[in-house]
Amino acid sequence: MNMQTLSATGVSKAYGDKQLFKSIDFLINEGDRIGLIGVNGTGKTTLLNGLADTDPFDAGTVETSKTYRIAYLAQKPALDPNKKIMDAVYGGQGPVFAALRQYQSALAAYTKDPMDQQAQARYEKADAAMTQTDAWSVDTDIKTILTQLHLPDLDQTIGNLSGGQQKRVGLAQVLIESPDLLILDEPTNHLDFDSIAWLEKRLSTYKGALLVVTHDRYFLDRVANAIWELDHGTLYQYAGNYEAYVEKKAEQVEADTIAAHKEQQLYKQELAWMHAGAQARSTKQQARINRFNDIKQNMNDRPEAQGQVEMKVASTRLGKKVIVFKGANLTIGEHHILNDFDWLVQPGQRIGITGQNGAGKSTLLNVISGSRKLDSGVLEIGDTVKLGYYTQLSQDLPNDKRVIAYLQSIAEGLVTDSGERITVTQLLEQFLFPRSMHGELIGRLSGGEKRRLYLLAILMEQPNVLLLDEPTNDLDVATLTVLEDYLDQFPGTVITVSHDRYFLDKVADHLLIFDGIAKIERAVGMFTDYLAKQADQPTTTAAPAKPKTAPVAPEQPKVKTKLTYAESIEHDQLQEKMDALDDQISAWQAEMDATDGKDYQKLGGLQQQIDDANAQLDEMFDRFAALDEYVN
Repeated sequence: MNMQTLSATGVSKAYGDKQLFKSIDFLINEGDRIGLIGVNGTGKTTLLNGLADTDPFDAGTVETSKTYRIAYLAQKPALDPNKKIMDAVYGGQGPVFAALRQYQSALAAYTKDPMDQQAQARYEKADAAMTQTDAWSVDTDIKTILTQLHLPDLDQTIGNLSGGQQKRVGLAQVLIESPDLLILDEPTNHLDFDSIAWLEKRLSTYKGALLVVTHDRYFLDRVANAIWELDHGTLYQYAGNYEAYVEKKAEQVEADTIAAHKEQQLYKQELAWMHAGAQARSTKQQARINRFNDIKQNMNDRPEAQGQVEMKVASTRLGKKVIVFKGANLTIGEHHILNDFDWLVQPGQRIGITGQNGAGKSTLLNVISGSRKLDSGVLEIGDTVKLGYYTQLSQDLPNDKRVIAYLQSIAEGLVTDSGERITVTQLLEQFLFPRSMHGELIGRLSGGEKRRLYLLAILMEQPNVLLLDEPTNDLDVATLTVLEDYLDQFPGTVITVSHDRYFLDKVADHLLIFDGIAKIERAVGMFTDYLAKQADQPTTTAAPAKPKTAPVAPEQPKVKTKLTYAESIEHDQLQEKMDALDDQISAWQAEMDATDGKDYQKLGGLQQQIDDANAQLDEMFDRFAALDEYVN
């Protein structure tokens, strides 16, 4: 079996006069799991779009075999809003998916009326097609994927789903296809922590190739075996996971700094010589003039050093009283957000807020900022508090203004706690805007670059209490590193809503975990430590405190007590299929034992078949165990 490979040569892409990358080459082999990183606006998504052919490259070639298949999860998947989830996830090409669709349809009709002879005949035909195409293992895999991504109701219409639910449907689609190259753009957005852990495990053993853009550094560390970085139109490739990349990048930056210093000294020497006058620059010295021009060009082309400005920014004094909630209650529609909620926020605290989607985390920040009122109870904000609020939906930036002029309209710069002045130019460079972009119109920035500018505008107001709502959803890894460094030196209080485990570990030591229905847990320490403790006690739940004012009891979901007719059939068939697969594995093992040990190609083929069958068997058993729990 030939190894599947994608080869890209000389690929380029520009938008208007902005060249994102030019004449880059790369190779993606089977088994490669590549994390693609880079500052927003450098062309990461553009590179993915080019490989998926949704927005072709301007130049260059991409070569694969004729049978090579690529599946692409975009940040916003293109799904038909009129389709049901089942139609979307079972909509793949090929005989296996055709058999699955026919079986699902026949099973539904047969379950509805088992006495109908036409429905029974259709079901038997579909069942035979499933066996013939070996679609049972794919069906089991689909059910596992849907369960792990929390998509149980396949009859829901795509158009009625939230953006996060649609992203999970798109992720299920591409995982089910099992292509030669799986391309994922921010796959962990909108996933719960258990789903992320499951996805990490699945992708770490993916047999095809993986190319993923993500801000989640723990995810990169556990999944990737190579890191690619797009920087100033060049693609740099590093072997290893994210931790290995950070180590190699630090070594590279140090080497570049030394080289830059040596080149700067040489440049000064050459500049002095050039200023010596026309007499010194005779024709025979033309080579030295050319050398000077080359050095000058290298100095101009060298990327600016990232994150070199000290950011110990002074802020207005924060008194002892920061934020106080007393007996706070808030309900939005039928959703209980706060119930008799007491909370004291102290000066200098680093608080992370996380938990279930839709439980009210962002709403709590809105209450603090004053954009939403409590139903009852008390909220007190200290007199010395100066809030800075980075929201998920940033304010409209003036597209007709230049980047530097916009920031200068807020402030001429910042003052550090030692009295040193930081200019707007230095701040822009600190937040990864090179000088070539300072005069750029805001309207020409990418979405990620605008978010970075919006963040910097908030910090330039010099708040002493920062509210950050899901900053990692829009900021690249490099900017997050700069932000984390800033927060580490920030003298005030930070309250951040995030699902990013790495970010929470770095910026928060006090936690609020929203579990829904106005239940809010509190913890101290790193978030991953909290998750580890929860994993060690999966069935232990603390009894909720009796509320002073009981909320309206929510409608209780129906508790599953037995199998449906279709599930009962599936349960029986899984037992038979697992027995058959066990027998087949034993036969292959006996064949290996009978080989003289010299036919390595045959042994390798048999071992691959056994490994694949064992993987199928594991998935079948997981599904069988889930069903067997409800067998009477």
